[in-house]
Amino acid sequence: MKRMVTRRSFLSIAAGAAAPALGAKGEYLMYVGTYTSNPKSKGIYVYKFDANTGKATTMGVAAEVDNPSFLAIHQNRKYLYTVGELGDFQGQRSGAVSAFSIDAASGRLTLLNQVPSRGTSPCHLNVDKTGRHLLVVNYGSGSTISVPIEPDGKLKEASVFVQHKGSSVNEKRQQSPHAHSVNLSSDNRFAMVADLGTDEVIVYKFDAATGALSANDPPSAKVKPGSGPRHFVFHPTEKSAYVINEIASTVTAFRYDKKKGVLTEIHTVSTLPPDWKGNNSTAEVRVHPTGKFLYGSNRGHNSIAVFQIDGSGKLTYVENTPTQGRTPRNFNIDPTGKFLIAENQQTDNMVIFQIDGRTGKLTPTGQNIEIPSPVCIRFLAV
Repeated sequence: MKRMVTRRSFLSIAAGAAAPALGAKGEYLMYVGTYTSNPKSKGIYVYKFDANTGKATTMGVAAEVDNPSFLAIHQNRKYLYTVGELGDFQGQRSGAVSAFSIDAASGRLTLLNQVPSRGTSPCHLNVDKTGRHLLVVNYGSGSTISVPIEPDGKLKEASVFVQHKGSSVNEKRQQSPHAHSVNLSSDNRFAMVADLGTDEVIVYKFDAATGALSANDPPSAKVKPGSGPRHFVFHPTEKSAYVINEIASTVTAFRYDKKKGVLTEIHTVSTLPPDWKGNNSTAEVRVHPTGKFLYGSNRGHNSIAVFQIDGSGKLTYVENTPTQGRTPRNFNIDPTGKFLIAENQQTDNMVIFQIDGRTGKLTPTGQNIEIPSPVCIRFLAV
């Protein structure tokens, strides 16, 4: 395995090529995390994304770092954080969490520091609303940590560690906890952790002053045994929320009580068309900025499932759109809500789709971007 990070990490895709000019209205830096277990990958890649046209232009490799699968950008737009999805870091049975400063002009990332994740295979992270804490989940060992962020963007050692407990019915996938994502409510009072191994969305009370996590009442929302909850998203109104279930290929819709942090199931729907018979697992779930549509990715069927959301939070199936590649591990919607970018991990490509604002349907724009093992996309306004 190559060195965890090099500071001389910005590479041009074409040697000597100048970085695209930035600064026009509707332009973003688009950072993409990848798996460097694919020998073609260098780490975190950066693109200029024009939301007026839906065009992405490469700016090269922003930072060389091992398995930077998921990224999070600080609210002040100066810092980027990533997990290092590893089982061994600095001689410890742990993954890594890395902090970078952002050069908004070039897209370059400069390493600030790294700390252990205190568990194996960290796979998701988010910055709290105050910008003082980074919440991280470890998939392999099934735990959640809270990491203090210093004023200069550097990370301290984790101040809070919570080990999940339990299992579920799938003997191959659910013999132990597997924390898969962490999301904070807009008021910063609750942290939602989807645990694939225990079939629940664990709800923590979050103390923004200290970074502490404590059990809510009730402590979790259960899903059907064997579902395998993976990623979670709030509706923009926070009257509802959704979790995509990896093993069962379903999405569960919840009513959300903002005062109490309580999730109550509305219904659960399949992400697959009725006639699909093959193997499949889901990955990402996103709600459109308007709150009118929900999207979920299918690995196996290799599609994005599209749903309409009604006023009660219920989902109505619209279509499945092929992602033009294999294993769409993740995707994201640009901040304007005009475009969806799907990442096909096994075919090393990203495909850009235009979103129909009336129906939510997806239409390929014709742009297919070559990138090794893409996993996560994050946007930064410039």
